[in-house]
Amino acid sequence: MKLFKYIFWTLYRIWFYILVALPIVVLFPFLLLSISKESWYPYFFKLARFWAKFILIGMGFKTSFQKEQIPEKGQSYMFIANHTSMADIMLMLVSVKNPFVFVGKKELAKIPLFGFFYKRTCILVDRSSPESRKAVFLRAQRRLKQGLSICIFPEGGVPEEDIVLDTFKDGAFRLAINHQIPIVPLTFADN
Repeated sequence: MKLFKYIFWTLYRIWFYILVALPIVVLFPFLLLSISKESWYPYFFKLARFWAKFILIGMGFKTSFQKEQIPEKGQSYMFIANHTSMADIMLMLVSVKNPFVFVGKKELAKIPLFGFFYKRTCILVDRSSPESRKAVFLRAQRRLKQGLSICIFPEGGVPEEDIVLDTFKDGAFRLAINHQIPIVPLTFADN
């Protein structure tokens, strides 16, 4: 039984990586064009939303959203959510229409193909470096001035399976307070 489970999860993970790479390869010229100017980020964001929908559908996810409030177009927000799996990135992109910039760990920039766009569109943080956290604050400030929102998973990573919700780091909240932007909490269940 363990062997069957191992084989299934290995194949499922391979399928996931194919779904991640395929739209990036197909959309490569458009993605490249959309990141050639920082002001064109909203176009990149639309392509990223398509990428996310493609992955979720390909993985067999059925998404449904319950929204208490819809964020205003043109308003900057701090989007925060629990982090339970790799699917959270796609769920965040699909659930929020307002263009936002992810704050994410710098290690993901090493992933071939994906990392090329990740390091050019996201705010990277070295979680072990206080200087990096200061740089995040400055980059976030610049992106907010451009009318974009920021998205952070305040748990700082995917917690262990037995932890439902890990302790939040305070960076997202300090950014929101310092920039006087509303915090929009999102909860992803059963992903």
